[in-house]
Amino acid sequence: MVRVVERLFILATRLGARPTDATIDRLQKGLLVSVAVVVIPAGLVWGALYWALDERLAAALPWGYTAASVASLVLFGTSRDFVAFRTLQLTLILLVPFLLCLQLGGITPSSGVILWSFLSPVGAIAFDRPTRAWWWYAGFLTLVVASLVLAPIVRPVPADLPLEAVIAFGAMNIGGVTLVCFGLLAAFAIQRESAQQRLEDLLLNVLPGDIAERLQTDPRTIADSFDEASVLFADVVDFTPMSQRLPAREVVSMLDRLFTEFDALADAEGVEKIKTIGDCYMAAAGVPTPRSDHADAVARLALAMRACASRYLRADDGRRLQLRIGLNTGPVVAGVIGRRRFLYDLWGDAVNTASRMESHGSPDEIMITGPMEELLRDRFECVPHGIVDVKGKGPIEVWFLVGPRRADA
Repeated sequence: MVRVVERLFILATRLGARPTDATIDRLQKGLLVSVAVVVIPAGLVWGALYWALDERLAAALPWGYTAASVASLVLFGTSRDFVAFRTLQLTLILLVPFLLCLQLGGITPSSGVILWSFLSPVGAIAFDRPTRAWWWYAGFLTLVVASLVLAPIVRPVPADLPLEAVIAFGAMNIGGVTLVCFGLLAAFAIQRESAQQRLEDLLLNVLPGDIAERLQTDPRTIADSFDEASVLFADVVDFTPMSQRLPAREVVSMLDRLFTEFDALADAEGVEKIKTIGDCYMAAAGVPTPRSDHADAVARLALAMRACASRYLRADDGRRLQLRIGLNTGPVVAGVIGRRRFLYDLWGDAVNTASRMESHGSPDEIMITGPMEELLRDRFECVPHGIVDVKGKGPIEVWFLVGPRRADA
């Protein structure tokens, strides 16, 4: 039975939803339908109790509200007109308790039933624009004052309900109204936490954790200088001709799987992924948090990435994937650029040289500079490659990173 009720409740929250609805629209529709479904049984119970107390007209009002609310739900399910549904629900909850208050002879004889009208401005805040909620709140205050004036006229002799019934109705009115208000606040608090978590996760997918935290607390320009950092560039050999021979979906799927594995390898080494440009993957160690073993970290990452790529077969000719990888070390400048689409990036001669190592490199090799070799030679095996004429730099002596030395393997 409980499962049946849960399923019916889930179906009710989906009533009137559109596939194109934004997250906030789906939330508002689901919550308003849920509130309407929850309040409908209250109308039935209140009506039955007033009928049992021989207040037939008073019983007709909550029953009438129930019938109108059900009709509005059916209409909303067919038309999906949320504005009309919202307006009708807010109007019903505003007016029916006021009319019931008049019928019973005032606020005290009705056990403060007009409190239910307060759900109208509260609902307007939750389901409409907050600026419009003030008009609904003004309507609520107006009806409270009107009930003081009109109740003695509409019913000069108030309803003679037993004291126990008046107290019980008062407790139910207070409990019902506060329960609905608390439920709305709890739902929005949960949704806010969920949205905040999604925002933080999204920022962490775009920016390093330290930078994302700084950006949230201080939106000013972020720019840092690092005296020592190591940079890695890697790209897929012959990617352009391969991408021209394969369907776009296969190309994107292959890159997604490959770079996802690269991301995991970078995380395992504590290396910061900077960005991807086409089939080029850029990462760095020593930024945004300085570390003394930055060269070793990117060296281990480069070797792991090369091994990872070799497990992939090209879909066009069946050969295994190969990478060109370039490494360099030196001072860099790092910062966040852009306001609409954030990007954490690096600049400096060390970055440019690392990029040149990749572009001038050989397939399935890891080309490194002299400064990089000096930092790695005690723990990694590096073989000299000779002099390479690097664009914008001139002749540079370079090495190939082979792997860790046996003592450190």
